[in-house]
Amino acid sequence: MRQFEILTKYIPMLREDHIGEWVIDQENDGTAERPIQMPFVHYSETVQRFIEDVYTFAEQHQEMELTRYREILKENGIEGGLNDIENVDISNLNVQCVLALIMGVVRAERFCEGSIFNSFKSGTMLKCLQRLYCLE
Repeated sequence: MRQFEILTKYIPMLREDHIGEWVIDQENDGTAERPIQMPFVHYSETVQRFIEDVYTFAEQHQEMELTRYREILKENGIEGGLNDIENVDISNLNVQCVLALIMGVVRAERFCEGSIFNSFKSGTMLKCLQRLYCLE
């Protein structure tokens, strides 16, 4: 088994996957009796499994120090948050930095709904996975 196969196995699946869709409450009117639910992304099952596998990989590979993903990105000159991640030239990044980018996007979802969705739709996440595949 290849070292990053738990993540890179998603490359062909995600090329064909619809990733998810935004769910926007259009039934409620915002009153106390019918509060409007905040918009959220309903991710495909493939993306949900991918997210779980990112966390599994991080747990199984403590040596990558992915809990320090922000510091790893900063050490590699990537500091501008998600907007900066979209503009990063992934082709020259090392394994730890690529994994930190992936973890950064996954963790960003907790604070910015749709972060993962946007990274898949822009192609950034697929580029990260392809770079990992090349580094195996």
